[in-house]
Amino acid sequence: MKHVSMKSQRDKLVIESLVRRSGPLSRSEIHKFTNLQQSEISRLVRELLEEGKLLEAGHAGNPLGRKQVLLRFNEDQKFIIGIGFDDENVLASVTNLHPRIKSEVRETTCLTQGAEGLIQQIIACARKALNEAQTSLENVMGIGVAASGLVDSRRGVLLMSSTLDFLKDAPIQQALEESFGVPTILENLTRAKTVGEWRLGTGDMADDMIFVEYGRTGIGAGIVLGGKLVHGSGFAAGEFGHTHMMEDGPACKCGSFGCLEAVAGAAALEARIRKAVAEGSSSEALSLAGGDPQRITGWMVLEAARKGDKTCAVLVEQIGTYLGLGLANLVNLFNPTVLVIDQRLKLAGEGLLDRITKVVRRQALGHATRNLTIRFGKLGNEAIVLGVGSIVLEKYFEIPVLRPPRFMIEPLSASEKATLNNRTSQVF
Repeated sequence: MKHVSMKSQRDKLVIESLVRRSGPLSRSEIHKFTNLQQSEISRLVRELLEEGKLLEAGHAGNPLGRKQVLLRFNEDQKFIIGIGFDDENVLASVTNLHPRIKSEVRETTCLTQGAEGLIQQIIACARKALNEAQTSLENVMGIGVAASGLVDSRRGVLLMSSTLDFLKDAPIQQALEESFGVPTILENLTRAKTVGEWRLGTGDMADDMIFVEYGRTGIGAGIVLGGKLVHGSGFAAGEFGHTHMMEDGPACKCGSFGCLEAVAGAAALEARIRKAVAEGSSSEALSLAGGDPQRITGWMVLEAARKGDKTCAVLVEQIGTYLGLGLANLVNLFNPTVLVIDQRLKLAGEGLLDRITKVVRRQALGHATRNLTIRFGKLGNEAIVLGVGSIVLEKYFEIPVLRPPRFMIEPLSASEKATLNNRTSQVF
């Protein structure tokens, strides 16, 4: 929780945050929403206009009296650097405060120079994105980083990554703050995408939403309950891919057997189509891979299924069944109103979504699915940077509380105690 020492500081941020969320608003509407004194609203709004944080946006259409001036939030007053990385790509962008992307830089992840080399690549990509956006560091409000792996977002440390095994207890937040001198937050990649879809995609800001990521390296879930992102006590909430689906199933990289990832992940899909091709099956996926079975990807299988390839269609129906069973468990556990499925699965067409929906509604409790909507996401990789950008914004516009006097929250030093005792003895 943020603290301020003066009530006017808090009230000023209240007004700015309100106009950002609900504007354009007039001064009288701000008074109705906040109950702040009108004279104080006028003074603080004047300061916000002078600082460029608010802008005038014409006049209200009130039928009686003097036309009131409307105020809107200035989305271009400052910028946010959003960064996402995994074992394939480093993505850096600059967004305004909507957030909308102003510039974007993408590079293949450097895997040969260890943690320090990767951190330096991340910093370099962020600087390139700043240059492309034609802005300077002094205009940056904050930096958001989304990392593939287990993230302690409270300390800004990447604890571990199954795909970047040289990153253990990596102080990503500290490294970027030291390099840029700008407040930085670190979040898990799936949770960043979840926030992106929740706020700017098909999540529709539902109070209870689950986003399912289907990537090359695994399956994850981001969970929003009561309008809040769920992290878990050890920041490991959402490891959906490691839920158990069958006894004596295929081995999973987590060390167990029969996990959802192992039976329905992209890697499992690739292994099955290669086995089918080796056994003599013809497939459109093989054509998409240029005739080389080892180049077939899960995405090619999805695309071939959409085009009517029989072998791939059977495989995609199987993963739809497994995903539906797993999602039915999530629905029973968390009772969301919206389930958002990774946009990349749309490559297989609406038939996959229909299959998943049918299994969820068959297997989950009827009461839990009564008001449930299941849909594909609409954001691609931009969900990462838009998601971490939104997290930075929410952190910045968090309404602070007034800080109590120091003597109520911090122990006094020996010299301070002696001074107070001396003054007390003089009074009495």
